[in-house]
Formats: sequence, C-alpha cells, structure tokens
Amino acid sequence: MFDFLKPAAPAYQNLTPAQFAEGLRQKKAVLLDVRRPDEFAGGHLPGAVNIDVTSPDFARRVADLDKTKSTYVYCRSGARSATAASQLTKAGFADVANLLGGVLDWPHPLVR
Repeated sequence: MFDFLKPAAPAYQNLTPAQFAEGLRQKKAVLLDVRRPDEFAGGHLPGAVNIDVTSPDFARRVADLDKTKSTYVYCRSGARSATAASQLTKAGFADVANLLGGVLDWPHPLVR
C-alpha cells in the first residue's frame, strides 16, 4: 500500500566471489578496482582498471568508461565498492556488479 516508504533496492548486484568470477568469464566487462593506488600496486585482479573512489575526480574519471558495458567493481572488503557501485548506477551505468567481501575474500591469485 505504501510502496514509496520502502527503501529502494540497489540498482547494482552484490555477487559472491564465485558469481563475480563467473560473470567476468562470461561477459566482456570493465573490471574496476576502486582502492587507493598504493593498495592497487600491492596486488589486484588481472585486467583491472584503478580509479580510487575516494579521489575528488572519481566521477569525472568514470564518466570516460563505457556505460553500456557490464562494470564489475571491487575494493578491499566490499564497502568502498558498494559506494562506487551506487555512484555508477546513479551516473547511468546499466549493469553494475559489486564483489562481496572484496579482495579479502577473493580466492584467486592477485597480480602486481
């Protein structure tokens, strides 16, 4: 009756590491690491692009990405990437996925 009182569901998907890995295999997705550059340098998922979500130019930098492609986002634990995923969906990205647990729960090797 009062649907307007219900909180809106996130327009992005929260995926387990297994779902995230499977999605990356199946789609030609943009893989976005939203951690700080020093964290990225310490090890990241293969093929990831690093754009720090806490950077003042985050919105400008992600605006250069293709909004029609699937965008898979991750950070250290999943908190910053959830923030980034929300910002991406508000900016018009159609298919956004967030890695639950971040790289802390990622079972595959990271690259440097």
